[in-house]
This record gives sequence, C-alpha cells and structure tokens, in this order.
Amino acid sequence: MWEESDMEKAIKETSILEEYNINWTQKLGAGISGPVRVCVKKSTQERFALKILFDRPKARNEVRLHMMCATHPNIVQIIEVFANSVQFPHESSPRARLLIVMEMMEGGELFHRISQHRHFTEKQASQVTKQATLALQHCHLLNIAHRDLKPENLLFKDNSLDAPVKLCDFGFAKIDQGDLMTPQFTPYYVAPQSCDLWSLGVIIYVMLCGYPPFYSRHHSRTIPKDMRRKIMTGSFEFPEEEWSQISEMAKDVVRKLLKVKPEERLTIEGVLDHPWLNSTEALDNVLPSAQLMMDKAVVAGIQQAHAEQLANMRIQDLKVSLKPLHSVNNPILRKRKLLGTKPKDGVYIHDRENGAEDSNVALEKLRDVIAQCILPQAGKGENEDEKLNEVVQEAWKYNRECKLLRDTLQSFSWNGRGFTDKVDRLKLAEIVKQVIEEQTTSHESQ
Repeated sequence: MWEESDMEKAIKETSILEEYNINWTQKLGAGISGPVRVCVKKSTQERFALKILFDRPKARNEVRLHMMCATHPNIVQIIEVFANSVQFPHESSPRARLLIVMEMMEGGELFHRISQHRHFTEKQASQVTKQATLALQHCHLLNIAHRDLKPENLLFKDNSLDAPVKLCDFGFAKIDQGDLMTPQFTPYYVAPQSCDLWSLGVIIYVMLCGYPPFYSRHHSRTIPKDMRRKIMTGSFEFPEEEWSQISEMAKDVVRKLLKVKPEERLTIEGVLDHPWLNSTEALDNVLPSAQLMMDKAVVAGIQQAHAEQLANMRIQDLKVSLKPLHSVNNPILRKRKLLGTKPKDGVYIHDRENGAEDSNVALEKLRDVIAQCILPQAGKGENEDEKLNEVVQEAWKYNRECKLLRDTLQSFSWNGRGFTDKVDRLKLAEIVKQVIEEQTTSHESQ
C-alpha cells in the first residue's frame, strides 16, 4: 500500500516546464479544485491532462489515494506529480502547488458520450456499469470510498466504440476508518462506500432513461422539498413511456441499489454478479436517454441534482457537535452579550477560560456558511447573495488563522466584504466542510 513517505519520494521538485509545455487556456473540465488543463510532454509530444491543486496535506492525501487506486485499468492513471510554485495572473506572488500529470481521456464525460451516440443500447449501458463497478470494487478492496461518483467523473479513453471507461477525481475519497474490532463500530455504522453504491444506482437509472430517479418538476438551485422527500423515502418509478422496452434485469439492479437503508443495498460483489452485467442476451434495444441528453440544459440539470445529493450525503457524514451559543455558560460571552458588544474585527482572543467556547463559535460560523449554501435563507429586505456575504464575513472574522479558508475565499473572488463573482454555492459548501474537518482535527489534537 502507498504510504505517505512513498508518495513524497515520487513527487518531483524540478520545474514541470523542463519536461512539459502547458496550454493554460485549454480547459478540459472543472473539478471542485479548479480546471483541468492540457499539457504536452516535450520528449514525445504526447498529450496529458494536468490537474493543479494548492499544495497542502489534503491535496497530498488526494494524490496518495488516487495513486493507490490508479493501478486498475478502469481508473485514470497518474503519470507523475510535481511540487512547484506557480503564479497565476490574478495573484500577487507565486503559491506552492501540486501539478498532477494524468493520462488524457479523449473520449470525454459519460453523458456527453451518450448524447453523441444516437443508438446507445442497453448492452452498452450494462458494459459501462460493469467497468465503473470494477473500478469501485478496486477502491473498496483498498478500503477507500470514492464518494464523488457522478457522470462527470466517468471518462472514456477515446472515441472508439469499445473505449474503456475510467473513474477519476479522488478529491473527496477517504479511507474507511470503520473497524470491526473497535467499540465505535456498531450496527448503525454506515460505511462511506455505501454512498458509492447509491450513486451507481442513480447513474444506471439516468443512463437508461435520460432523467434522474427522484425527478422534481420544480427544480431550482437547491433540492426542493418534494424531491428531498422522494430521496429520503426512496420513491421513484419506471414510467411506461421510457421504460417499457428496458429489461426487467436492468430495473432489478436499480431497485436493489436505490434502497434507502444502506444495509439493504446491493453490495459491490452483488452488482458484479447480477444477471444484467453478465447477460448473454443481445439487449440491443436503443435507449431513450441519448435523445434527451442532446439537450445540454437537461444534462446540466441532471448533473446539478446528482451533485447536490452527493454533497448532502457527505455533509451529513460530518460528525461535529456544536453547543448552541445561547446555552454556553461562559462569563466572558455572557458579559459580551449583556453589553451588546462583539469582538473587534480582526481580533480574536484565545485564552484558557474561553478557548473551547471560542472554537465552538468559530465552527458554528462555518456551519452557517454551509447551511446558507445548501438551504439559502434571507431575511426581509435582503437577498440570498447578501445573506451569504454576511455569514461568510462572520465565518472569516472568527477563522482568520485558517489558511485553507483564506485560500478558499481568495479562489472564490472574496474581497473582504463580499464575492465579486458568481459563487458556486455547492463547491463553497464542500470546501467549508473540509475547513471544519481540518479545524476540528486541530482542536482535538491541542
């Protein structure tokens, strides 16, 4: 297994520009951590994909987990990794970054590929499912949950009909800490891998019919209540118009993956053994999904809904208990409340008497940001953007020492009072969750 020391040895500190030409303007796609670019190896003229991350422990862990998994033929290969200082045009000075050179996947994302194939068949959907499941099985055997299985992260190697499908982006992957020998492992413990199986069920459903299983007619920026209720209760159907020509085997695998209770869900081995993935039948019926996916707005809506489901699953996975501010029995906070004063902007005093409560307040402010991103709420006379600016300002006031939060806000064009560009709230919520995890870990170790 790849240890951190192995990875450190594998990372090059020479300049990437000695070996590669980078096309800074050509972007292949954008993950949570920024766009993926094209680079060309000078000695061979071969094209590769280049992912760039801020060089911090979380990024190194992402690289390590990806390297551990990348030996499988259905997982995108990492060619090499450089640790270099890079200065982008909007930055005042160079920043330490990891530059990850990966194999180029010329065939593009799953849904884009389906939209180009006017005759995408059930057999082809079954073959894609098998390859994605094999990639997941490999990760799970290494005790790694991917936790971001979505159509954008399933890529085709090239444009040929039998091109392999590969899993990419390990930005949310984590090693499952559940251990049968420890008291924390109870019948209620839910392995993070179960999130991957749920996602697989959703992707199969969409591949077959062209819309998500928990479809809501009132789709908006956040998951509406009726769609949320359907997800919570596992309420979905197989409408006759699109599903009448689809095999019962396919419906069976979907039913068994989209179980509300994780322990009732089909296991990864159960998926691989399922008749639908091993059928000798032709299954050459053309699926309705290709036609629907020609509409880019439809695809964008499906991807947004699925990304929100995943984000909610991961955010629920965050186990941080915060004491409500009104119940904190602390003399300094009581006095501050009575006087109606707040700490001066930029000053945040830690002392032995109120350190724990201050930490709680700081974490609570971060949780407010996540809440505003996932379920926007605005008071009378203010809009959602103003409210987001307000809660972010509060979170920044109490967490100024956190480098990850500073880097995050800078990447989202924060000027100290508000965001100057449109904010992808889902991405912001995800990264703020990482900030909370980092802060919680550091508080526990003190």
